[in-house]
Amino acid sequence: MTETTPAPRLDLRTGNGRTFLHLLANTLVVAVMNYTLWFALTFWVFIETRSVFATGMIAGIFVLATASTGVWFGSLVDHHRKVSILRASSAVSVLFYAVALAIYLLAPDGSFRTPASVWLWVFVVVVMLGVMAGNLRTIAMPTLVTLLIPEGSRDRANGLVGTTTGASFLVTSVISGLLVAAGGMYYALLLAIGLIGLSLLHLVPISVEEPELLVTHEGDAGGVDLRGTWRLVRSVPGLVALIAFSCFNNFLGGAFMALMDAYGLSLVSVQVWGLLWGGLSTGVIIGGLLVARLGLGSNPVRVLLLVNLTLWTVTMLFPLRSSIVMLSVAMFIYMLLMPFAESAEQTVLQKVVPLHRQGRVFGFAQSVEQAASPLTAFLIGPITQFAVIPWLSGDGGGARAIGGWFGTGPDRGIAFVFVLCGVLGIVATVLAFASPWYRRLADAYSRQPGGATPEEDLEAVQPPPAGTVTGQLPPPV
Repeated sequence: MTETTPAPRLDLRTGNGRTFLHLLANTLVVAVMNYTLWFALTFWVFIETRSVFATGMIAGIFVLATASTGVWFGSLVDHHRKVSILRASSAVSVLFYAVALAIYLLAPDGSFRTPASVWLWVFVVVVMLGVMAGNLRTIAMPTLVTLLIPEGSRDRANGLVGTTTGASFLVTSVISGLLVAAGGMYYALLLAIGLIGLSLLHLVPISVEEPELLVTHEGDAGGVDLRGTWRLVRSVPGLVALIAFSCFNNFLGGAFMALMDAYGLSLVSVQVWGLLWGGLSTGVIIGGLLVARLGLGSNPVRVLLLVNLTLWTVTMLFPLRSSIVMLSVAMFIYMLLMPFAESAEQTVLQKVVPLHRQGRVFGFAQSVEQAASPLTAFLIGPITQFAVIPWLSGDGGGARAIGGWFGTGPDRGIAFVFVLCGVLGIVATVLAFASPWYRRLADAYSRQPGGATPEEDLEAVQPPPAGTVTGQLPPPV
């Protein structure tokens, strides 16, 4: 019997592992502040306006911007040094948060209390631009895992990236509610400007050795090159189906972005809601650590689908009663399993996509997967506010048909939308399991020997013609 070779341990004590740990810590600080602004803005707008429509629009603006910039951000990651991208992301966020603070202080009294206020939406857009700049890090970090971590340990490193996400949620959800309760958006913006500025200084002495990915590879048109990226995605059996499946999941997940805070705040106060999410976010930390400890096994595609089946089942069940306990248990399970799903997708892409294309493929996947969320987020708020809630309130048809056991009122209208999303998600996941595309992608992953290493990418670089401008940023300090 052939013995199974154990997966290599993830060493973070020396060399590239230590550099990765520094970048992970830096990303944690920046993610905390970006998520703080995101949570705080949503809390604050709902408290000021009491409008589900407004919170749905905020979610829609963000996911629309994310979907429209993913491929461009990916091309920036591929054609510039990764640490320089991290520095640029932090600098842009600080700039937009400073502008937002000025708007917040200069706006006339009462300017933010109605969803129709121009001041309100200018402020929201500026804050969202600062948060959106953090998406550069979302694309850059998986490519840094490829650069710094050996192939056999990348699933564990991806788990640690998920752990930082959980830690950022933990801190964010605790402090954002308290900051909004204490001083609206003022203290949240001040804190973000200060800490992200410090993170920028921390990046100054950090450098990462990487191949010259800025010049043209054979078969690589350079720039955004959407056509070449699409050809590469299509060349991997089942990869288009994986991205399409994630896109559909995000179509349903837009309901969470638009409605979850409104649902939670209908059950508890903003302070309790923020503290509750702090506790729930430990699920992401635990889940990420479990991935880092156990890995994902030989078939991460199967892990991804099993996780989705569990998550949509939970989504269907928790809204059946207006219970903060049921909501808390469901969201803890969701948080616990989320790192497994994210790490599975990242591990597959890191193995089947060459390094010099990973930024654009990660960006392409982000854009396509997020493309449906703006539609959901923009539509679900108004539909819930003006159709579903009246249907389950008073003399509405839903109140007469199911109100006796399901309940009636605004919170039950939101709950009904969650139940419907859960049912649709379960059906989609079962169909994905039964599809030939699932088997093709799993086979492609198992046959791939490990993907191009940074050194192999370096050998594949073709020297640019004399006088060619590569668009390279200044080398890291």
